[in-house]
Amino acid sequence: MNKLSHLIVKLRYVILIAAIALLIPAAIGYFNTRVNYDILTYLPKDIETMKGQDILLDQFGTGSFVLYVVEGMEEKDVATLKANIEKVDHVSDVLWYDSLMDLSIPMEMIPDDVYKAFNADDATMMFVIFDEGTSSDGTMQAIEDIRKISNKQCFMSGMSAIVTDTKNMAERETPIYVGIAVLLAVIVLSLTMDSYLIPLFFLLSIGMAIIYNMGTNVFKGEISFITQSLSAVLQLGVTLDYSIFLWHSYQEELEHNDDKKDAMANAISATFTSVIGSSITTVAGFVALCFMSFTLGLDLGVVMAKGVVFGVIGCVTILPSMILVFDKLIEKTKHKPLMKEFVKTPKLVAKFYPVFFIVFLALLMPAIYGNNHTSVYYDLTQTLPKSLESVQGADKVDEKFDMNSAYMLLVDKNLDSASMTQMIKKLKNTDGIISVLGTDSVFGPAFPKEFIPEDVMSKLESDEWKMVLLTTDYKIASDEINAQISSIDSIVKSYDPKAMVVGEAPCTKDLISITNHDFQVVNTVSIGLVFLIIAFVLKSASLPFILVAVIEFAIFVNMGLPFYTKTTIPFISSVVIGTIQLGATVDYAILMTTRYLNERNAGHDKKEATLIALTTSMKSVIVSALSFFAATFGVGMISSIDMIGSLCNLMARGAIISMFTVILVLPAMYMIFDGLIMKTTFGMHVNDDKPHHHGGDLIHRHKVA
Repeated sequence: MNKLSHLIVKLRYVILIAAIALLIPAAIGYFNTRVNYDILTYLPKDIETMKGQDILLDQFGTGSFVLYVVEGMEEKDVATLKANIEKVDHVSDVLWYDSLMDLSIPMEMIPDDVYKAFNADDATMMFVIFDEGTSSDGTMQAIEDIRKISNKQCFMSGMSAIVTDTKNMAERETPIYVGIAVLLAVIVLSLTMDSYLIPLFFLLSIGMAIIYNMGTNVFKGEISFITQSLSAVLQLGVTLDYSIFLWHSYQEELEHNDDKKDAMANAISATFTSVIGSSITTVAGFVALCFMSFTLGLDLGVVMAKGVVFGVIGCVTILPSMILVFDKLIEKTKHKPLMKEFVKTPKLVAKFYPVFFIVFLALLMPAIYGNNHTSVYYDLTQTLPKSLESVQGADKVDEKFDMNSAYMLLVDKNLDSASMTQMIKKLKNTDGIISVLGTDSVFGPAFPKEFIPEDVMSKLESDEWKMVLLTTDYKIASDEINAQISSIDSIVKSYDPKAMVVGEAPCTKDLISITNHDFQVVNTVSIGLVFLIIAFVLKSASLPFILVAVIEFAIFVNMGLPFYTKTTIPFISSVVIGTIQLGATVDYAILMTTRYLNERNAGHDKKEATLIALTTSMKSVIVSALSFFAATFGVGMISSIDMIGSLCNLMARGAIISMFTVILVLPAMYMIFDGLIMKTTFGMHVNDDKPHHHGGDLIHRHKVA
């Protein structure tokens, strides 16, 4: 690494020019990476609901649909509006009650329940069907176009409308997320750095690494809006302390080396060695997300693991080049750090370690209980702002039609009429079902098929399948609708074993069972990977248990708090927050433990070693935690999209809880389990009979991050 470090120093101008030049292809890649706003598309492709979605698109041309409510409008005006909507690009069809009958058929022949499905008091409802998927660019543009030709009496509800509103919000807010993260990071760096200008170079080099990361996502084709919104602030949060480490190493080297180029080369070597160990645990946390069968985890995991790698590379190439090139400017802006070294606090922590251990034991069970009982939600509309058109549309559908959602059945076209009639009767009698709409339910088995217009038949039947639309007054993701879907599924499969229940509600039901399983998998994989990394880095059989227990306790406290504050969090938070917090904050514990082992090996007793480790590491742990907090806290406060805001709030709070746990609880673990640690850690040559000095005299200021 030493030769490479000197080469980096020698080629500093070339590296800076290349780094700036690479921003151009990275920016092109960024603008050409599609963003997916529909998280249901990340469900496994081999489950029945997803296969059914493909059949709807391939055989019926039905990629998605929205419910469109018109209030207080004459029938002839509604018919004109319907005709205008049908002309919009990517609208394949608009189903209204006049779609189901030829105009020559008297109105009285329409079954009463069918009429009620489309009409209520002064309101009428259409099903607007699109020829592309829920979140495709064509569908979202069609939603915007329909809104342009609609007036204030019209309301639209459904997943495609929600996705369109989410896209507009995310595009508007993402630049603000980055701006707030940068502003708060500058505040943290101003407190801890000894130059007014160096924070700017930290943020410039990290910013370049973020742009490279976002630009290379073009090779994935598309990323989710959650990844798009979070990756920049997360990358800033988890890689900022690498830059701090490089700067501190460089300052230490300058104390006994007048040649700045040599000092920087040595600092690069020291930083690379330390940062590789630190970044591996962070990468391991993100890699664990890739084991989710709900592939949103894979999406976020790959992008963030890649981001950490770019962060490390930028830290040992771009940042050193900037520091050397702009050395004179940086020197002119030097000042004393505002955050002083900690001396009194470590002594108090070391003295009262039994108290902190008792507090740890007292909080452990309530934290685990809270963690296991925190409520999560899966319905994406639940916490969206009430001002959104899609949320107002959903409320209007519920208010006028007592209806919360609609989904579909695909049944074998050749199923005999008697079975079909019996099945429809059972479906109509299922709790919560408002209407059952299909050729057999609308027209009945006795109705002559030749009276049904051909285009109506093609909407509801393909060569292989009949489509049946169900409307329900149960909310998506509720226990009631999930039980209803199970009942519907068993009814239709008793008549046609190959039948499928498809749509947003059945997909969400699958999402619940899949992510519950993923939660267990991700936690197991992340703990396993971090456990092995700690065992390898510290060469110990006991320390992985102690360090993982300390950080897992911090995670339980963080995830248990919503239970005690009666807060419901989005499902994705419960799945990913544990592994992100573990991967990003276990470094704090590894940093302090490494120093503790070194001091024990140097012959200090456990109390002195604990005091020295805490004193020399405390500032680094606080700065690292505050950096992560700064990057995520502001986003959590201002985001209108709860899925992003909640994740950031949990990550910000998790960093602070992990910081306090490492500073207060981990030293108690050293004191209590010292004998076990010494016996089970390879290479420990401790002789407590050796003469040694008082720990306080040996504490020297080590600037590590």
